[in-house]
Amino acid sequence: MPCRAMIVLLTIVPTVCVALVGNTQAQSTDKYPDWSGQWKTLINPTRTFAFGFQWDPSKGPGPAQEAPLTPEYQARYEANLADQAAGGQGDERHSYCIPLGMPRLMTVVYPMEIVITPKTTYILTDNSEPRRIFTDGRAWPAEIEPSFNGLSIGTWAEPNATGRYEVLEVETRGLKGPRTFEASGIRMHDDNQTVVKERIYLDKNNNNMLLDEITTIDHALTRPWTVVKQYIRDPNTTPIWYFNECAENNPLILVGKESYYVSQDGFLMPVKKGQRPPDLRYFERTGK
Repeated sequence: MPCRAMIVLLTIVPTVCVALVGNTQAQSTDKYPDWSGQWKTLINPTRTFAFGFQWDPSKGPGPAQEAPLTPEYQARYEANLADQAAGGQGDERHSYCIPLGMPRLMTVVYPMEIVITPKTTYILTDNSEPRRIFTDGRAWPAEIEPSFNGLSIGTWAEPNATGRYEVLEVETRGLKGPRTFEASGIRMHDDNQTVVKERIYLDKNNNNMLLDEITTIDHALTRPWTVVKQYIRDPNTTPIWYFNECAENNPLILVGKESYYVSQDGFLMPVKKGQRPPDLRYFERTGK
């Protein structure tokens, strides 16, 4: 009889443990906001310039951004614009499929998905590598391996009356370059000491609008540059995701410091009037 009771007890205990573990996991996810779904950059149709690529959504692209650049980097920006006007790429290196990096990837040209777990929040888009924001309480390491996305450490803040957090505060360091704010070539400093701070939260009056207050601290700037990105989701639409491979069918190539174009028939072409061909010192000369 005691043996039979023991067998029954051993059968019940695992069931109870599974129920407790499942309940704990359910409770842990209840602490976080619902940011599921597909988020797209909000584009204001009343503005002819608001096509979604500019860094500060409240201003037009290019010089209209009025980036607070130092004199040195303002001069570099103007030289970059002159090169682009002549047909070159200037400082816009994403044309060669170099990753956007932080903070530019938060412009979200392609739709974004946010996956929240207790220790890591993932930001996924179709035109850049995944971004991880660690919320496991880790400290900043003594050394960071530089990357285009950098290392992002976040903290959940401002719980509401039900105990659910409403704000994710993030800091990103450990970046590598070259990186620009937008396609017009507003570049960040060559020292890559950029620090990006964010506050991400839902609009108080609209649960289908997500705001990201982004402050960039960089030695190419005369002061921290703060912008507010807005993203919207349609809860009544089933998301459709597209994979965008930048390198696929990209005819632009970079040789040294010059960009060239590969024609449909496979021949190298200039992108600027009077552009010289690349140095062919390592190729054996043929013909007359």
